[in-house]
Amino acid sequence: MLIWTGLLALAALLVVTVAVAIGFGAGQRRAEARHRPQPYEEATRLLTQLRTVARTLPGGTLDPGGIAAHMLDEVREAAPLDRAAVFGASGGGRLVILAQAGVERVDWETSVDADSAVGDAWATQQPQTSARSLSRSRSQAGGEVSALVVPLMAGVRTIGLLAVEADQASAYPAEVVTNIAELAGPAALRLEAALLFDEVRTLATSEERQRLAREIHDGVAQELVMVGYGIDNALAQLPPGSEGAENDLKELRTEVTRVITELRLSLFELRSEVERHGGLAAAISDYARTMGSAGGLRVHLSLDESTSRLPAATEGELLRIAQEAITNARKHARAENLWVTCEVDPPYARIEVSDDGAGIGEGAADGRYGLTIMAERAERVRGELTIAPRDPRGTTVVVVLGSAVRHGTVSAPEGVSIKDE
Repeated sequence: MLIWTGLLALAALLVVTVAVAIGFGAGQRRAEARHRPQPYEEATRLLTQLRTVARTLPGGTLDPGGIAAHMLDEVREAAPLDRAAVFGASGGGRLVILAQAGVERVDWETSVDADSAVGDAWATQQPQTSARSLSRSRSQAGGEVSALVVPLMAGVRTIGLLAVEADQASAYPAEVVTNIAELAGPAALRLEAALLFDEVRTLATSEERQRLAREIHDGVAQELVMVGYGIDNALAQLPPGSEGAENDLKELRTEVTRVITELRLSLFELRSEVERHGGLAAAISDYARTMGSAGGLRVHLSLDESTSRLPAATEGELLRIAQEAITNARKHARAENLWVTCEVDPPYARIEVSDDGAGIGEGAADGRYGLTIMAERAERVRGELTIAPRDPRGTTVVVVLGSAVRHGTVSAPEGVSIKDE
């Protein structure tokens, strides 16, 4: 318990320090030539400490999904359940599903303002029982059910909720509620540390992407534009009879224009964020349309996104996987069509990108750096990545999150598979 308390305090201080560092980033950049900003020194020190402490944790992980899944495993041993989920706090008065257990995907109530055990547990910070299902789809189906919602507390703050259901009456008497609440205490502490770490990583990654976009736009992109103008001026001043030099300059101008276009598309990719579009499906579809138009691809979209949201860090990783797959189709596959499917029903998500291009080729899945990065991103969010040839030609990239929703399992599958047979 002491190690988790120390880790939580360290992670909380780290969030504040990094937020301050990033908040002052614009003004501090002007002084970077003279000295290194103190907030970044402090952030570096705290990040190093956090990394050291994280390596001593059980399982060596600060993954919210993994910690939530372990919490459900513990609860299953202490109480009867047919369905269960761990929710994390999110913006807009809604919750995100971090992990789920049961025989099927459930349309959980995720609004903290709802007139339900979820809303009551959030408002009172006390466990709540109910004879009504917490699933919006099952609550009207009838039949006996018992539901229990336990707030996950970090000090005086509610950081999430634990919800369990059993298809029987009176499944959660007072002693069972007490037992689960006692389990939830230390689990909430672990989850708070993981969520704080995730928040820091997401914040830092987003800031770094925006910084790179600004540097590229203000640096090499502007310089290339000036090179293009210089070539135009040289073409205009060529003396008559310089056909050879004129052709060479025109070819060079075409290549510079192509590179500038690629840079602008890279800037678009760097600046693309899920929150700017209001959802993962919207962000992926916008990127697919833009890249399809730039590459002369016919884009076919199939989007199915529920009102519930995945954690921000998870959405970000899935967006980057989709971007890499779409970019590969545009730049390398010489495809004519691009099919993009996005299904989001937290904690389940499935993203598929297919093209009718040249295909990945023998051994390409093991050799391409971009495919390796996709696999690493999928593993980071406990997803399953499959890369395979498309029939009759082309490539299909699929990433699935939360596919293993079976009896006795938690919807947080581990491992990544890359297939090319």
